[in-house]
Amino acid sequence: GIEKIEAGGIVLCCLQTRTGVKFVITAEPSTPDLDLMLREIYVLYSDCALKDPFYELEMPIRTDLFTSAVDALLERFDSRGTKVR
Repeated sequence: GIEKIEAGGIVLCCLQTRTGVKFVITAEPSTPDLDLMLREIYVLYSDCALKDPFYELEMPIRTDLFTSAVDALLERFDSRGTKVR
């Protein structure tokens, strides 16, 4: 599958898990550590969504815990000078 595409001043990175779940992120081409960020988002998904007894695979992830954890992760990366869209 697609791992990374660069075009038109944007980079798209994708992480596909062993279970088939895909995480996609877009950023500026100079943005460092996108692979690391995707892996950390996967850890958050594992911790927040998969441990939720009401979550079913292939459902959209709609938990406040996951959303706030991803927001905090993005803020942490942004404070290091990383720009993510």
